[in-house]
Amino acid sequence: MFTLTQLANFVAVAEELHFGRAARRLRMTQPPLSRQIQLLENELKVRLFDRTNRSVRLTPAGRAFLVEARRLLQQADHAAMSVRQVSAGEAGTITLGFTAASAHATLGRVLEAARAALPDVEIVLREMVTRDQVRALAEGGLDLGLVRPPVSDPDLEERPADREPLLAAVPHGHPLAEGDGPVPLADLDGRRFLMYSPVEARYFHELLVSLFRQARVSPVYAQYLSQVHSILALVSCGWGLALVPAAAARLRYAGVVFRPVDLPDPAPVELSLTWRRGNDNPALALLLRHL
Repeated sequence: MFTLTQLANFVAVAEELHFGRAARRLRMTQPPLSRQIQLLENELKVRLFDRTNRSVRLTPAGRAFLVEARRLLQQADHAAMSVRQVSAGEAGTITLGFTAASAHATLGRVLEAARAALPDVEIVLREMVTRDQVRALAEGGLDLGLVRPPVSDPDLEERPADREPLLAAVPHGHPLAEGDGPVPLADLDGRRFLMYSPVEARYFHELLVSLFRQARVSPVYAQYLSQVHSILALVSCGWGLALVPAAAARLRYAGVVFRPVDLPDPAPVELSLTWRRGNDNPALALLLRHL
């Protein structure tokens, strides 16, 4: 039978997809790590990784086993922790998921609240898109998530966490970079526009499509991207215009001018706190009371 150490080694390699990096993360050398993975594969009688000289990839069996391995490790961690945790939830661990955009504002406020209310609780952070957070919350891989609404899973609870405006990100020297008032959406009609991916950034994609449809505006989509920092990097080199959450202005990209936008809803970008109904982590219950 495989051991918890083998499971932890497998999860490290699966997350890093590189034996050298995984070995450094585990503070061990690569040969014994490779041997442990081989022993695990022999025990399971399946191949967990496809290895070449240049890459390491999970097999379908490896992807399925990763979910179970994480669950088993989490259960083992919880079992060991339960003998040390006080019933009031003042010790332990909360695994918190967040989107890249939420890191610029809301995440900091949540961490400040956690530090003030639960100084002895470890907050483990996981940057994930909303879709992956919802899956991890349902499977028990996350305790709490900062996600884009709505969440359709009936086993998850949702609470509004933040709202913020959209800003127009415009290359320096562009005609729309001038002026003090809000930019009308009509001014984006026919312009080269950097759009969010309909898969990796579905929330922002659907939000902008809805706004453009209501305003009868048709930008020319130059690229589809998933991360705000990638969009701003292309704006800075003049590749197109973009609409980004207001917190993104803190990134201060050279060559990017941020302008307010004239919208029916002045703060259309929503963010929710989400957790699994019935999660019995006492530290989570205490944190939710303080948020």
